[in-house]
Amino acid sequence: MKLKNLFKPENWWMIILSFIIAWMFYIIVVDPEYNKAFYFILPGLKLTFLSTLASFVIALFLGLVSGIGRISKNKVASTLSRTYIEFIRGVPVLILIFTVAFVLVANTAEFFNINNGNVPMLVRAIIALSVFYGAYIAEVFRAGIESVPQGQREGGASLGLTDRQVMRFIVLPQAFRNMLPALGNDFISMMKDSSLLSVLAVEDLTYRGRLYSGSTFRFAETYLVLTVLYLCITLFLSALQRQLEKRLETNQ
Repeated sequence: MKLKNLFKPENWWMIILSFIIAWMFYIIVVDPEYNKAFYFILPGLKLTFLSTLASFVIALFLGLVSGIGRISKNKVASTLSRTYIEFIRGVPVLILIFTVAFVLVANTAEFFNINNGNVPMLVRAIIALSVFYGAYIAEVFRAGIESVPQGQREGGASLGLTDRQVMRFIVLPQAFRNMLPALGNDFISMMKDSSLLSVLAVEDLTYRGRLYSGSTFRFAETYLVLTVLYLCITLFLSALQRQLEKRLETNQ
């Protein structure tokens, strides 16, 4: 962005947020207590990104399969997909995390004669988050696929392509452009919701913050550090999303 455009009224929010973040980091640098909290919490960034990326990849797969199943002419596939989507969207994410971690995984481990304690909490957390967001991403895929004109499918069929080839080579590449903003928003939301995984003792940013505040009773320092870290991550991902969208628009 050009410097002169930065001072336009519609971009004032960027200036305000920049000052807020700069002020927060200034406090972290000059105040020893905030500095200690920052360096204790920061290592949790690795698991925050790991759990989010792994969950998003799995959720994309679940969303793609469920989204295609949702609009399938096969009644069994469409019914199963609709049931999954509506069921998951009707359950709060925190309840689903507990259900997956302590009920579904435990029962599945018992069924396969696996020691339940050998299943890491990180794995349970990733499964829960991906299952939850898979239902929402399924609707993104459904809407994106349906946004491609019917003539594109008919054109592929006239070339002798099968339905699977039409979907893979014609529909999905065009639908992706329409889905990108929604997928980007879901990824950012997943990054923020990954903080809920701290209830399973996954040592992400939030869990390390809870450990620090619980042992030192420095709640102000802890939650200011968490606020600025999540804010910076979210703004960074939003900026990347906007740049990617602009690049796709210029390549059309």
